[in-house]
Amino acid sequence: MVNIIPIILCGGKGSRLWPLSRQSYPKQFLSLYGENQKSLLQQTLERLNDLEKIDNPIIICNEDHRFLVAQQMRDIGIKPKAIILEPEGKNTAPAIALGAIKSLEDKNQENILVVLSADHIIREKTIFQKILKKSFDYAQIGHLVTFGIVPYYPETGYGYIESELIVDKNEIEGFKIKKFIEKPNKDLAKKLVKDKKYTWNSGIFIFKANQIIEELEKYSPLVIKSCREAIEKSVEDLDFIRIDKESFSKVPNIAIDVAVMEKTDLGLVMPLDAGWSDIGSWKSLWESEKKDNKGNVIKGKIINLESSNSFIMSENRLLVTLGIKDLIVVETGDATLISSINHTEKLKTIVNELEQKGYKEGSLHQKIYRPWGAYTSLIDSQNWLVKKIEVNPGSKLSLQMHNHRAEHWVVVSGIAKIEINEKEFTLKENQSTFIPLGAKHRLFNPGDQMLIIIEIQSGDYIGEDDIIRFKDDYGREKDSP
Repeated sequence: MVNIIPIILCGGKGSRLWPLSRQSYPKQFLSLYGENQKSLLQQTLERLNDLEKIDNPIIICNEDHRFLVAQQMRDIGIKPKAIILEPEGKNTAPAIALGAIKSLEDKNQENILVVLSADHIIREKTIFQKILKKSFDYAQIGHLVTFGIVPYYPETGYGYIESELIVDKNEIEGFKIKKFIEKPNKDLAKKLVKDKKYTWNSGIFIFKANQIIEELEKYSPLVIKSCREAIEKSVEDLDFIRIDKESFSKVPNIAIDVAVMEKTDLGLVMPLDAGWSDIGSWKSLWESEKKDNKGNVIKGKIINLESSNSFIMSENRLLVTLGIKDLIVVETGDATLISSINHTEKLKTIVNELEQKGYKEGSLHQKIYRPWGAYTSLIDSQNWLVKKIEVNPGSKLSLQMHNHRAEHWVVVSGIAKIEINEKEFTLKENQSTFIPLGAKHRLFNPGDQMLIIIEIQSGDYIGEDDIIRFKDDYGREKDSP
């Protein structure tokens, strides 16, 4: 029996959507598109719901995002076959190799893999599924299939695929790949978009697991050898698979296009015209969203007058715009972006500069998610910090202590069970406690409602790495955040 196994590539910072997408909570985990409030990762998997023989997914992600992945899968009722944690990003070929090796553990050599990025949108689900089903037929007879997006304008942010024949977007068929083209300059992009042999490289792939492994062995043997070793030496940690760091460090940093698809004779490209976007910039998100009669996308607490062709968004505060045109305006509480709609591709450079100058806003959100819930930094000074801490029902923080700070907790909603130096007690709304510097302490939500406390930290150092753990329900290391 053939199983269809989704391989979901869930890495990446999404820095071109800063300040909404940051390293601590990148775009694949955000609800950026649609009205159902599902994240891009969740939408990626729900796009496959109606297909037959679809198995649970294998997800490849960054270790820092493991609890986000697990929680978002629980929220939509999916239990992954595996969540594989990459110690470092090594591009798509190693990630796909890990997924392919893991998928064959059930000894089914006929497994077909659907490789999908977790941060794409596809507006026309029915068309996508129709073409996907045809690609399964090609994969079963040994082809390596990729989807080529039918281009409508000269995009310089995507690679292109040249097929040997003119692509007919109205025919559901595969065309033999002639070559891949790296992201072109504007002049070349204008030429390519006029020739129907060229499509955008979507990063979507369909092939049998054993077939892609054979091709990797033929064209990129070090990738498959090192990934096999990394899987063989892996350890299970709760819901996650931690691959061997030393073995994985030997893997070349290489895309599947370069590692295999440019070299193999088995490659086919299938044209896809289904409202695809990789949401690679604020401009592409603006293009994807519904607009008002003046071309504006407006989200949040906004008062707008006489503006046009703009993306205007506020997460928290009231944002007022008057007579603006062709702008991106995004407010997130701790950072605000104002940019020409045609210059957002340079945001990656800005984020790099923020990180080089030590601005934590470059990579960290105000709200940081943890396996037990989340915390939001409200006021941040040199020697003191005020946080809002939200603890999920039935969840608890680690038993821990701090060498440099004391803490004061005030319960504002819910019930808190607290342990301080082996003494346990319960606090309700409007009650508080003090945790002295050096005291072992733990916070637990025994109720069925969200526990919310205000935490006031004070000391000579208030960094998140001032944590010594003694017990933890989530397998985190002793001094990790």
